[in-house]
Amino acid sequence: MHHKHTPNATVFFIALGVFALLLASCAPIAAPPVAESVASTNTVAETPSHNLTDGCIDAFDPTVDYFPEKLTIDYSEGWTIEYFNHYKVITVLNPWRNAEETFQYVLVQCGAPAPEGYDNAQIIETPINSIITMSTTQLPHLLKLERLDALIGHDDFAYVNTPEVRALIDAGKLIEVGGGADVNVELVLDANPDLVMTYGLGNPQWDAHPKLLEAGLKVALNSEYMETSPLGRVEWLKFTAVFFNEEAKATTVFDEIANRYNEMSEVAKAIEIKPTVFTGVMRGDAWNMPGGRSYVARFLADAGAAYLWAEDETTGSIPLDFEAVFERAADADFWLNTSSWTSRAEAAAADERYTQFNAYQTGAMYNNNARLNENGGNDYWEGGLANPDVVLADLIKIFHPELLPDHELVYYRQLE
Repeated sequence: MHHKHTPNATVFFIALGVFALLLASCAPIAAPPVAESVASTNTVAETPSHNLTDGCIDAFDPTVDYFPEKLTIDYSEGWTIEYFNHYKVITVLNPWRNAEETFQYVLVQCGAPAPEGYDNAQIIETPINSIITMSTTQLPHLLKLERLDALIGHDDFAYVNTPEVRALIDAGKLIEVGGGADVNVELVLDANPDLVMTYGLGNPQWDAHPKLLEAGLKVALNSEYMETSPLGRVEWLKFTAVFFNEEAKATTVFDEIANRYNEMSEVAKAIEIKPTVFTGVMRGDAWNMPGGRSYVARFLADAGAAYLWAEDETTGSIPLDFEAVFERAADADFWLNTSSWTSRAEAAAADERYTQFNAYQTGAMYNNNARLNENGGNDYWEGGLANPDVVLADLIKIFHPELLPDHELVYYRQLE
C-alpha cells in the first residue's frame, strides 16, 4: 500500500476492537425491528403509545397527541419539523442552490381535520400508503424503513441498483414515469399515488414538480443533495419516514448508522500522519475541485486524510485549470473520484499530462464506481449515500489500511 505508517499502538488496538464489532461484514446492516405500531381503522386508544402507521383514527379528539413518537434532526441543515397534536409541519429550507423560496408540507393524521392558516402549504394525509420516487437516492430509504411495499413507481428504471427494487421492476410491479420536465403526468395521475417524492434544481427544463403540482398531485421536494455532510445527507431518510409516521423506525436506523460512522471517524482522525489527497478530473476546460466545506471534503477529513483544498470555504466546487491543480497536487499521495475511469490507462488516454501526477505513477488512484449496473448506474449514488458508514470504511481502508485489516472495499476500487 502506498504511504504506509504506523499509528500509536494504543489507538491501533482500540481501533481493531472497534472495527471488529462494527464491520464484521461490509454489507449495510439492517436495523432491528421496532415495536409494532398501533394499526387499526376502528378505534385508537385515547393516549396512543405509538404513531399510527396504518389506517386512520376513528374518533378525533383534539386534546390527544397522535404522534407520541417524534424525531429530531441532528445533522441535516435543509429542513425542519414541528409537531402538533394531530399534524406536523415540514419546511424545506434550501430546495436547490441559491433558491429564493421554501416549501412547506402539513402532514395531517388521517381521520383528523386539516388545520387552518397554511394557505401556501400542501396538505398531505399520513400515513401515506403509496409513493412514486423520482431519484434513486430515495430508494434505499424505503428499504431501510421496510416500506418498499408502498413503492408503486420510479422515474427511470435504467440506473436502479437496489436489488429489492430491481426485483419489483422485473416482476412488473412498478411503473416508469419519466424524469424531470418530461415526467408522464397522465401516467402518474392514473397511478394516483399518495405522494410523489422528487427534487428540484431550480430549472424549469429539468424540474418535475411544477407539472406534477399543476396536475393536483401531492409532491414533496427532497433536497438531500444540498447537504454538506454525509450524515446530514443520509438523515433525509427521516424526511421520508415522517410521511409514513415511521419516526421510531427512522430514529433507530439513523442512530445505528451515525454511531458506526462517528466511532470510525474518531479513530481515523486521531492518526497524526494524514496522507494528502485530491479528487476529480478535467471536464471540458475546467477541473471542478470540491470546496473545502463540501460533502466530499467532509468525507475525506472524517477518514483521516489531508485534502489539499481543505482551507477553501465554499460548499460547492471550485473551477480550476489543469496547471493550478498540478501545481498543488503533483506530489499528492492519493487521487480519488476519477469520473468514469476504471483503469489508469483511461487516464493516460484522456490526457497524457495525467501520467505526471505522483498518485498516477504509484498507482494510488481510487474511484467510487466499484458497483455499476449494466446501464452504468453507480450504486455509490444510491446505496453509498444511504450507507455513509460503509463508504467511510472504504476510505479509511484506502488511507489507513492498518485500521481495517479485514475490510474489503465495497463502493471504491483501485484503478489497475
